[in-house]
Amino acid sequence: MAGEDCIELKFRLADGTDIGPSKYDQSMTVSSLKEKIISQWPKDKENTPKSVNDVKLINAGKILENNRTLAESRLPVGELPGMIITMHVVLRPPTLDKKSEKLQNDPPMKNRCACTIL
Repeated sequence: MAGEDCIELKFRLADGTDIGPSKYDQSMTVSSLKEKIISQWPKDKENTPKSVNDVKLINAGKILENNRTLAESRLPVGELPGMIITMHVVLRPPTLDKKSEKLQNDPPMKNRCACTIL
């Protein structure tokens, strides 16, 4: 990796902890970057991603697409040469299998409306 073709990134998790900073080649796809994040995921976290589809990367308010490279996904607004770019990592909430994990003891949901007028 040539130094000029690399960007330095760190990843902020929902609880405020960080992964990185590390240097990444700009030709790397977002999908392979997500794989690296999953491999570096802190072991003490309750929720851990299982695949790249469980992870969303956000840079400057924009969700990055898996098939694009880092160079294509960069938003130069607010970036200065030599600075570390912080991307936010959001996990997809775990999905429940409706047949096997649905609680049988839950009462049926009733549509209710509650209004308070002060």
